[in-house]
Amino acid sequence: MSRKQSNIVTLAQHEQPLDTGINNSLPDARKTGKYLAKFIEEQMVEGIDYGKVTGYSKPTLLKPGAEKICQHLKLTIQYEVNHRFEEWKQGIFHYEVRVTLIPINSTQIVAEGLGTSNTKEEQYNEQSPYTIVNTVLKMAKKRALVDAVLNVSATSGIFTQDIEDMPKSVDLKGGDGTITKRQLKKIHELVKDQRMNPDTAREMMRLMFGVDHSTKLSKTQASTFIQDLLLLSESRR
Repeated sequence: MSRKQSNIVTLAQHEQPLDTGINNSLPDARKTGKYLAKFIEEQMVEGIDYGKVTGYSKPTLLKPGAEKICQHLKLTIQYEVNHRFEEWKQGIFHYEVRVTLIPINSTQIVAEGLGTSNTKEEQYNEQSPYTIVNTVLKMAKKRALVDAVLNVSATSGIFTQDIEDMPKSVDLKGGDGTITKRQLKKIHELVKDQRMNPDTAREMMRLMFGVDHSTKLSKTQASTFIQDLLLLSESRR
């Protein structure tokens, strides 16, 4: 096996796809967009499959939602690391990942996506680059997947390209003191009760407040996040 081949990871080849009524050939973008809008409304869950914040023009597609759309369209996902730069002495790591989407039982590539990430991004400024190498690689994979899914599913009019494209709302910044222990406990309880993936919760916080951990929230931000989690919980009952 070549080095290039060894970098490819295929997902969902063993999974039973959902019946969407689409053949394994490349679907018509307009038709795909119409029924996917209905699928998103009926089957995808806010806060898990996509993030939505008041004041933003479009929600952002999250990794679980991108994977759900691929399953709905009967597409397998292939990841390939196109380029990697790893400077261990200086602590600089950069990855470029390519995602290809292929219909199950076919070899035809119907969409591609590219995603990059590196340890020099602002969100990683306060972290040791040596402890987040895997996180940076996963972020590049996530961005490539979202890019590919938006390309094939004609949903770019529904979702933003990525959360970095969304401007931060100035009225959600901190400045009123750090989160309290009681607020931390409540957030953890709500995330656990909803069986939410911790990575999804962190991505929501990064989307809403520009932080990657609940301990970095201010009191006001924590209160807003708790209210959003409570509303999400109510909507799922």
